[in-house]
Amino acid sequence: MLRKYFDWLLRIPWLIIVLSLALTAAAGYGTRYVHFKSDYRMFFSDENPQLIAFETLQKTYTRDDNILLVVTPKNGDVFTAQNLAIAEHLTKSLWQTPYSTRVDSITNFQNSTAEGDNLIVKDLIGNAAQLYPVDIERLKQITLEEPLLVNRLVSPDGKVMGFNVVVQRPGKNQDAETLEATTFVRKLANDLQTAHPHMEVRLTGSIMMDTAFAESSELDLKTLTPAMLVIIAIALWWFLKSFMGMFAALTMMTLSIVSAVGLAGWLDIAFSPSSIPAPTILLTLAVADSVHILSTYYNGLTQGLDKRAAMKESLGVNFKAIFFTNLTTAIGFLSMNFSDAPPFRDLGNITAMGVGAAYFLTIGFLPAFMMLLPAKPGHAEMSDSKSLAGLAGFIIKHRYSLSAFLLLLTASLIAFIPLNKLDDEYVKYFDESVGFRRDTDYTTEHLTGIYSIDYSLAQGEQGGINDPAFFNQVESFVKWYRQQPETIHVYALNDILKRLHQNMHGDDPAWYRLPETRELAAQYLLLFEMSLPYGLDLNDRVNVSKSATRITVTLRSLSSQQVIDLEARAQAWLKANAPLIRQADGTGSTLLFSHIGQRNIISMISGELMSIVLISLILIFVLRSLGLGLLSLIPNLVPAGMAFGVWGLAVGQVGMASSVVAAMTLGILVDDTVHFLSKYQYARKDKNLDPEAALYYAFATVGNALWVTSAVLIMGFSLFIFSSFKINYEMGLLTAIIFALGLFAEFLLLPPILLIYEDIKRGIHNLFSRPVLSNLSPGQFK
Repeated sequence: MLRKYFDWLLRIPWLIIVLSLALTAAAGYGTRYVHFKSDYRMFFSDENPQLIAFETLQKTYTRDDNILLVVTPKNGDVFTAQNLAIAEHLTKSLWQTPYSTRVDSITNFQNSTAEGDNLIVKDLIGNAAQLYPVDIERLKQITLEEPLLVNRLVSPDGKVMGFNVVVQRPGKNQDAETLEATTFVRKLANDLQTAHPHMEVRLTGSIMMDTAFAESSELDLKTLTPAMLVIIAIALWWFLKSFMGMFAALTMMTLSIVSAVGLAGWLDIAFSPSSIPAPTILLTLAVADSVHILSTYYNGLTQGLDKRAAMKESLGVNFKAIFFTNLTTAIGFLSMNFSDAPPFRDLGNITAMGVGAAYFLTIGFLPAFMMLLPAKPGHAEMSDSKSLAGLAGFIIKHRYSLSAFLLLLTASLIAFIPLNKLDDEYVKYFDESVGFRRDTDYTTEHLTGIYSIDYSLAQGEQGGINDPAFFNQVESFVKWYRQQPETIHVYALNDILKRLHQNMHGDDPAWYRLPETRELAAQYLLLFEMSLPYGLDLNDRVNVSKSATRITVTLRSLSSQQVIDLEARAQAWLKANAPLIRQADGTGSTLLFSHIGQRNIISMISGELMSIVLISLILIFVLRSLGLGLLSLIPNLVPAGMAFGVWGLAVGQVGMASSVVAAMTLGILVDDTVHFLSKYQYARKDKNLDPEAALYYAFATVGNALWVTSAVLIMGFSLFIFSSFKINYEMGLLTAIIFALGLFAEFLLLPPILLIYEDIKRGIHNLFSRPVLSNLSPGQFK
């Protein structure tokens, strides 16, 4: 049946090409629907418990997606008339930010004072340009003594100030809304620095992080994919020695990428920083199929076959192996659907669709296209180079000692896996070439942190937050957190209540404490809220029924495990010391990212086990041998273990990307194994060669193609080390190491073990086929 297909394919190449282009165009039309996602929430599934808790908190209070402008006067003092006047003007200008709902700075901080029996609430700093030095000194003292400002909107030394803009995007087109807000703020910052060169402005916050995600994706797409195309073009030309073969292969790869991206558009799969590598990965994967088809084709031409006969032979030799290698590769990527992070699911699905498209183009479009191109022999000789023949001879001669040494080396490297620690810092997802990373590092060092944990502390009853006993327990919790070395700042309603209590007692510092009665606390809050201007209310601190209050703990730069440990200590303290506070799990983006690595690894275990089982069954079916099928797992599973051992020695820290690498590479590593073992098995069964000669044959026929395709995979994934996005960098580098070790396992580990397996089989066969000698004499049979 396959022969009929080959005859039909090669007899009407024009029809196959037109059909392939038409189907690609239909799939590729979906590119018009392709969209990018840059919201940091994209890393979390809808079922993620930390995300559910975070969304619940933001619905209870207000969303706090923000842009934080960090302004540093070069004279080292925020508190001059000129600098405060600039701050006052900047605060007013920031209210024009698209979708902004709140702007906080030291100038519009709602300071409360008492005048007789009246409570006066107004901006802390107004008409700054007209202030006298004595007034500025007084305001400086008030500002640097205010716990709601220091380490939040002003540094303790008064050298740096912050302007926090809360942005509430409608969500109709969130990426466009994010771009609109950041473009406005960036222009405002540039205009400020142009008009006032003595001011340095830096931008951070969650909205800027979303922008950094989008810009990193765009940069990777513009640089890594074209670079990979160049590398593949050079590798194909060098290996095939044919411009036409290179051109046909690159055309096929381009069509497969267009198909994959278009299908993603049709299926409404969003691209993100973690799924944007899909086109580059596809380029590397499609190389293997084209190399095997074209190398066998050109070898047939060299032996004197016409192009149709040469291609027919190539399809016959490679068809089964290409089908099953693409199948296992697709299974590996589809197993990424077990990931708890949707961007990795998208990466797996886009790549799997591309692998499917590449397969059909390889067995259809590529052979048909080659029939229309000039038939000039390219890479003429078979791959029986002296180096590969020498390697095969060395393996045959030293199979036992080589196996023992390599198995010991493998076990030694795998033993270092426990040195890896699961740790991430989401700000460090970006390298220092990214402005967001540099500005955030500066902010953490000089003003405040971007990492935070939020708590909704509930008393339960309507108006229950005014209960003095409840507020005293909240106060104790706030004090506990302020004593922790990881804490930079704690933003709590308690500080407002204490200030109001002091105000209502003639601003006497001795009364800076919480009110003694529930009624007094309720009156203070009501009086204060009625005095607040639009946009600066307490909705971000108190829920509607006043049964719960929110505190925000700002942290230094911590690893994910340190954040989880700190939150565990907080929960233990609440359980032991705050019986009036209902269960209050910490939440926020920091905890979301802290838990995602562990959740992703746990969720991927089942996906990887499924991949191993399915791929093992496929290999046993393809090779029609239980023994060879199980042996084939060695070069497929061992490289990942060795790579994580190497990573433990060299780096010692793995993040979110590492959880999907093993599943992703498993399906790809099988490609080389299937091609190698199928050639070996062909030599054993069809050519009736002994194991040693079959090993020579496998190295001669497929060895060169295997190391070329592996080299392309290694170079392709190594390109990701140039990504400014750490998840892609880590995934690319770790994957490249796995493929390098996979090549080692394919050429050095599998062959000697294969020969030993054959020796054992022969020994068992000889043992049981040996004639049995009887001790009985002939007369005893009478």
